[in-house]
Amino acid sequence: MKIDFSQLTELLQELKQNPYKLYPVYTPHTGKILEFLVKEGDAVRGPTGTWLEKPGTPLFVLEREKNPKIIRASHNGIVQDLRLDLVNKFVEAGEQVLTIRHPLSQEEVISEILLSALLIVRAPETARYILSPDLAKKLEKEGLGKVRVKTGDELLIMTFMKRETPITLSQEGQFVIFQLYFKPFELVQSGSPLIGLCPVEDLPNLEKLITRIKEEWS
Repeated sequence: MKIDFSQLTELLQELKQNPYKLYPVYTPHTGKILEFLVKEGDAVRGPTGTWLEKPGTPLFVLEREKNPKIIRASHNGIVQDLRLDLVNKFVEAGEQVLTIRHPLSQEEVISEILLSALLIVRAPETARYILSPDLAKKLEKEGLGKVRVKTGDELLIMTFMKRETPITLSQEGQFVIFQLYFKPFELVQSGSPLIGLCPVEDLPNLEKLITRIKEEWS
C-alpha cells in the first residue's frame, strides 16, 4: 500500500470548498410528531460535558402510546430541511425529520483525511477489542506515530462470548501505528475502524500534510 497524496490534496480542496457534514435526524421509533422545538436556520448543540452528560438541544416531540418524548440533537450545527408537514402526523421509525449542517473543525478535517489516507484495520465482528500486550507496551512507551509493525504481527485481541481471537496484520509491508479508534473492552460494531496504519515510507509526507492543515484551517 502507498498513500496517494494527490488524491488527499483533492479531498482537502473539496473540504475547504464545502467545510460541512450533514447529519440527518430520524425518528427513533413510530409515533406522532406533536411539535418542533426549533426553526429552520436555528443553531443547535449536541451533548456536552466530560461524559456527554449534558443532553443536546431539544429538536421535536415524538409521542408514542400517549408518552411524549423529546428528541435531541446529537451534533452541533444549523437546522435545515425541517419537515413541518409532519406535525400532528403519525410517522414510522426511521423517518427523516430534519438535517443538521455541521461545520467541520480542524480536528474533524484531519480525521477525514486520515480515514482516506491510512490503512484502516476494521472490526471483523461486533465485539470487544484490546491491543496485543506487546503492542500496548510499545505504544505506552513510544506513543502513536513511533511504533512499527510488519506483516504477520499481532495487533489486537478480539474478545467475544469468553472467546479470544488474535488479529494479525495481513497487509504486506511495514507500517507505523498512527491512529487508534477504539477504547479497550468497549463494544465495537462490526466494520468500525480500530487502528489506522501509515506506510513507513509515507510517514514524513503525511506529517507535513497534517501540519499544513493545522496552519491553514482555522
